[in-house]
Amino acid sequence: MTVTAGGRTDTGPRALNQDWIEWDLDLGLFVVADGMGGHNAGEVASHLAIQAIREFIAETAETSDFTWPFAFEPAYSVDANRLLTAVRLANRRVYQEGCTHAALEGMGTTVVAVLVNGDRAVMVGVGDSRIYRWRNGELVQLTSDDTWLSAVMGVQDADRADSTHPMKHVLTSVVGTREDVRPTAREERLLPGDRLLLCSDGIHGWLDNTAIATVMRAGGPPDHVAEALVQTALARLTSDNATALVIAAD
Repeated sequence: MTVTAGGRTDTGPRALNQDWIEWDLDLGLFVVADGMGGHNAGEVASHLAIQAIREFIAETAETSDFTWPFAFEPAYSVDANRLLTAVRLANRRVYQEGCTHAALEGMGTTVVAVLVNGDRAVMVGVGDSRIYRWRNGELVQLTSDDTWLSAVMGVQDADRADSTHPMKHVLTSVVGTREDVRPTAREERLLPGDRLLLCSDGIHGWLDNTAIATVMRAGGPPDHVAEALVQTALARLTSDNATALVIAAD
């Protein structure tokens, strides 16, 4: 299985880009984070989170002789435990920085992360950034939004809800606003031809499944697809930063 990737991020109409994007083919790690907080605190939160995730994944890739900072969850694979732990460590780092510096108090960030090892992919999401899979002409959302509306109405009904619903974007979980966060992991087998999309709500908040599928169907290298998604969101007058990261398995 050969994995390639490409990503794009754009400030959109905002004064500052608080999204952060990173991928490392050697580590098999792919992350999108959408920060929130006053001044530049959101940018700090998203950067700190991705930095912490990358550090732990890199550390545990080099040796199997290490101590888990949290209890190992036997229901998950080693790679799933690595990614879950990395996200929880990211939460700890962002939370501690927010507690230490008054200007950063209350900052947080969404995170979606994928760890690929061979033909296996582990996925973790916190907040309302998303992971989708494009396979054989079908788009499937693989993560669930941590929003009040999704919790009450379910994923599909929440997406169909009026965009002006006062609770549509109220998050129930993010990285960094509480002392600990307990996400769940999803493990998938990748098939040749699969495409995974990680994106912030500056993309999926303005592009429904049909619009995303249209761009994915057009194909092309991952960076071209990511660019097309960002440009489509901008053309539809997204009100937020727009970030897309596309992973191709062949």
